[in-house]
Amino acid sequence: MKTHNTIIKSEDPLIRQLGLFDSTMMMMGIVIGSGIFLTTGIMAQAVPSTLLILLAWFLGGLLILAGALTYAELGVSLPEAGGQYVYLREAYGHLFGFLFGWKMFLVNMTGSIAALGVAFAEYFGSFFPSLSTREIIFSFPIGGFDYTLSRGQLVAVAVILLLTAINYVGVSFGKTVQNVLTVIKIGTILVFVILGFVFANGISIDLTFNPEGWSFAQLLTGFGLAFVSVFWAFDGWNNINYVAGEIKDPKRNLKFALIMGTLGITLLYFFTNVIYFLALPVGEMKGVVTVAERASVSLFGATAAGLISAMILISILGALNGAIFVGPRVYYAMARDGLFFKKVGGVHPRFKTPGFSLVLQAIWASLLALTGTFEQLFTFAMFAGILFWVLAAAAIYTLRKKRPDLPRPYKAWGYPIVPMIFILALSGILLNTVIRRPVESLAGIALMLAGIPVYFLWDKNKSS
Repeated sequence: MKTHNTIIKSEDPLIRQLGLFDSTMMMMGIVIGSGIFLTTGIMAQAVPSTLLILLAWFLGGLLILAGALTYAELGVSLPEAGGQYVYLREAYGHLFGFLFGWKMFLVNMTGSIAALGVAFAEYFGSFFPSLSTREIIFSFPIGGFDYTLSRGQLVAVAVILLLTAINYVGVSFGKTVQNVLTVIKIGTILVFVILGFVFANGISIDLTFNPEGWSFAQLLTGFGLAFVSVFWAFDGWNNINYVAGEIKDPKRNLKFALIMGTLGITLLYFFTNVIYFLALPVGEMKGVVTVAERASVSLFGATAAGLISAMILISILGALNGAIFVGPRVYYAMARDGLFFKKVGGVHPRFKTPGFSLVLQAIWASLLALTGTFEQLFTFAMFAGILFWVLAAAAIYTLRKKRPDLPRPYKAWGYPIVPMIFILALSGILLNTVIRRPVESLAGIALMLAGIPVYFLWDKNKSS
């Protein structure tokens, strides 16, 4: 009988090729997608107060920093491919690790890739209308609903396959693409912020705490909803931990990539929102999804709309490339534990990448993009995703007791208070989700629990 530790551990390992700059650009590139350009209008509808919205962005960044400090200790203590999967496995056992990987492959990561692919096609279609998601190829009824395939969906699949191919042929190629896209992305946001301050010279922001005279309960509830939007915009901050097995000197570089990346994103997000409020009063933002475009037109004129679309296009492309790069490392780690197809745990002999894992992810993400079901699935998985964040953060306490001999070249700053703040805040979001969206929460739990019999099937096959 084989044990978990003997499963294909002798095959070609992944090579540490990511430096500090690469890791930081990967972290920032994954996080900065479309969220910062879309969420502020939704937040203004939840709590129409410029002061409270800016406060939500600032506090949200501090909360993610608390998470980054926590994950930094876990990452440098267990610098292996798989990140969160490894922490859950070591703290609570293989079942918890498998359920995380099951959810991630089935919905979270592949669903994110599909969503980013379609979002890319949406903005790509603004430059090439004949390839937009509004150009329908065919539509026919299937099982009580109409299935529609658009040219934009084919564009989404094409960009997913193209970036997968880039990351398949080598880490060096994939990281170079990511570095270039992220540098362009950060540079364009900085230009937007600097020009925003120049063009808005003499304009002041209304920082009235409660301009519409809401009750304290209404403000508190609205602030909570706004805070969730901020958290969504920071989604992916911990994905750099998935590639810890390929980071040079992870004891140093992983820690700094998490901390510097989080601080950099927080500053960019905060000042981008300051420009939004210099351009538009909060009342005009309510429910506006294209808030970046609206603010740009107000400050720079109508020609800015196309430039903003191009900026968002590049931003989405960088987030998509980063997600495609990091995701397969989790399935790779699962396979090396005997909990996924054995071939997924292999490394390409020439390119030194988890090639089959990349291909499998691309196929499933492309199917989700073609079927258009990723949005529903992703909504169901959100609850389980946040739950696993809580469990992984709590692993810092479990591992300090369970593995006191584990090397810890970095210990989380502010332990045990800082990790606990992160855990309590996430728990509050979980509770709020259960109350406000009980159906989606239960569906997410059901999706996670559906992986239990699959785990025992894999475990049985491995043992035999």
